[in-house]
Amino acid sequence: MGGLSIWHWIIVLVVVLLVFGTKRLRNAGKDLGEAVKGFKEGMRDPDDKPAGQLGDERREGVQDKAESERDRAQH
Repeated sequence: MGGLSIWHWIIVLVVVLLVFGTKRLRNAGKDLGEAVKGFKEGMRDPDDKPAGQLGDERREGVQDKAESERDRAQH
């Protein structure tokens, strides 16, 4: 009476599948997985990147800014 047996869990699983459907549950699982992946990437220390990659990103940012200023000046 205190615990749930395997049969109780199977019935709960069948009811959830009938109510939500497999497609909806699959999409929810995919969204949850992407959220966890994004969280892990966000928690990663910025020092994890090699120094060469940091320099390249800065240079690209400066080049993009210079290009956008040139485009504004032309129009």
